[in-house]
Amino acid sequence: MRKLLCGIFALYGCFCCIHGFAMDLSLNDAVQRILAESNDLKKADANLKKAQASLDVANSSRWFNIEGTATYMNLVNVEKPFDSYDVKLPPEVGGLIPQLAGIDTVSVPDNIFMAGVTITQPIYTFGKIGNAVDSVRSAIKMGEYSKEMVRREVKYAATDMYWTAKMTDEIVKLAKKDLDNTISAKKKLSGAGRANRSNLVKIESDIATKEINLSDAEFNRDTAHRMLKILAGIDIDEPLNLTDSFPQEFSKMENKKLTDTPEWQVLSQQVKMYEAKASSQRAGAYPTLAAVGAYDYVTMDQDFKNMFNDKAAQSAYLGLALKVPIFSGGVNRANATVDVMNAEAARQDLDKSKKITSEKYTNAIKQYNHL
Repeated sequence: MRKLLCGIFALYGCFCCIHGFAMDLSLNDAVQRILAESNDLKKADANLKKAQASLDVANSSRWFNIEGTATYMNLVNVEKPFDSYDVKLPPEVGGLIPQLAGIDTVSVPDNIFMAGVTITQPIYTFGKIGNAVDSVRSAIKMGEYSKEMVRREVKYAATDMYWTAKMTDEIVKLAKKDLDNTISAKKKLSGAGRANRSNLVKIESDIATKEINLSDAEFNRDTAHRMLKILAGIDIDEPLNLTDSFPQEFSKMENKKLTDTPEWQVLSQQVKMYEAKASSQRAGAYPTLAAVGAYDYVTMDQDFKNMFNDKAAQSAYLGLALKVPIFSGGVNRANATVDVMNAEAARQDLDKSKKITSEKYTNAIKQYNHL
């Protein structure tokens, strides 16, 4: 009785090792895990965020720009470095400035401090900024559609990998069953009395071949399971139990017209992006109208300690500035031509993709219904 109980517990322990600790994995779980672990999808998401950050950079050109400067100078008398900086005045100065009449030398304060703030606000750029922003917006949409393309590709690859691993499980079962049947046939043949030697040799050869087939099937199964676990972020030593079964029925698919795909959207947005960039490059040859304002603070004295004691001068101004490019060597036109040609190339890629993808789509449905 004791031996029987020990045997039962031993069998139960083996059953737990084989089945109890295997990780159940459905098709949906495998797809979600692989999507979460996909490096390509993470890279596509990073590219999308980079494009979104570029939009902030492009939009920043619309807003005002503030620049501040602060400068301290000490004038040095080259002839007498340790003396004050004196300037000789011609006699005519006394006639122009009565306060300097009879004075032939003026001491210039050699400690000078200047500080100022300048504000510039673009008002009209003839589409230079607006087209640049539109170009980046198209790049963002390209990133969104590219991410969707990657998501679909990863999902397809995950599904294919799951069913491949499931198929290797079934092939191992079939190979093992085939080997067991052959071994059973040998036992029956051997137990049927005096068996024909040629039949025994043949069945021994069949057993050897089917043992190799089973070994190959187990190797392929282990390889498929290992790849599935790597892609899904599962520990490599974790045994898997693929819970989903192969579908038994498949509905017929109608060959509807293909109207849109993420790939077409990417190429379409690429055309728009290059066209907007070309317009922005052309606008680089046009004037830029901006509002400007500035405030300046200047103080000076012979003695550095006294230069901030009520000896400062302040000034400010507001106005409009028109910046007109005169000659740039044709760089704007050349860059615009480059972008126009890039747009044309993308337009041709879009047209080609529509033709080829539509044909692949139609053939895929015909093959599916044929199978």
